[in-house]
Amino acid sequence: MKYLINESTDPYFNLAFDEYCLENIISDEPYFYLWRNRPAVIIGLNQNAYGEVNLDYLNSHGITLARRVTGGGAVYHDLQNMNYTIIGKDPSPEIFAEALRKLGVDARTTGRNDIFVDGKKVSGFARRVSKNQEIIHGTMMYDVDIETLTKVLDVSGSKLQSKGIASVKSRVTNLKDYMPRFSSLDELQAALQDILADGDSRMELTPEQIAEVERMAKEKFATWEFIYGKSHEADFVQKEKLPCGTVEANISLYKGIISGLTFSGDYLFDAPSEELSARLVGLRYNASAIEEALSGIDISRYFRSTSKDELIALLTRQAGA
Repeated sequence: MKYLINESTDPYFNLAFDEYCLENIISDEPYFYLWRNRPAVIIGLNQNAYGEVNLDYLNSHGITLARRVTGGGAVYHDLQNMNYTIIGKDPSPEIFAEALRKLGVDARTTGRNDIFVDGKKVSGFARRVSKNQEIIHGTMMYDVDIETLTKVLDVSGSKLQSKGIASVKSRVTNLKDYMPRFSSLDELQAALQDILADGDSRMELTPEQIAEVERMAKEKFATWEFIYGKSHEADFVQKEKLPCGTVEANISLYKGIISGLTFSGDYLFDAPSEELSARLVGLRYNASAIEEALSGIDISRYFRSTSKDELIALLTRQAGA
């Protein structure tokens, strides 16, 4: 099978690379490329960022959030996960599963867009059709940090109801334990590259094509509008004990914009919180927008003995950057 080489680890560039190839590199014969991302969570096109990802953990650990143009659930990538993309007319993920079997692993595809080994998920894949051809791209967990994966996809820190496509949770495992003959993911990736290419030729993008991928990454995939603004409706209840007493913030979002905000609880106050809520409705739900709107406001009038930073921490626990 013909192939491209993509050595980038930038999630925004790599997702733009996928879309560019699907839309512009038309081929009757399938072609593929293998690639990796620095630590990132990639959500499906129709998912709600606020309902799928522990954004507080993600932001505090420098993990990138990105949205892809295919469906399916949220996935965690790091540099010990390898991704594969196959594009063409009627490509099949079975090609990738077969390559794993040739390396001695009994990998099996399922009807739920997963590849399993020994009853545990090692790969998930998604697909999309465009211009009479199709893209299949998926993960391959080699030695992924399972603890981090679990934490970034855990949104139990707040009570949240969101509209969108929810991720399906499966028991996951790494392939490293099943492939002792390989000393590293680099070595395994090289072996998979050889099997999938099977002696076929390399394809290359021109400098102009790469420049277009970079433009798409910057102007679409890295933007707040695409990552957060495409989120469906969501409703949060975030509760915390502050110096004024217990405060519950009831936050409603629509496409990443605060559409409603009310406060409840046993807290002490000198002025009604509705005055404060009115300042925040209509803003992007992110920490910088909320902090700017509250600049110069004496928060202790609404929540006695409470600082602006304490209130912002409560409001933005599940907000994006």
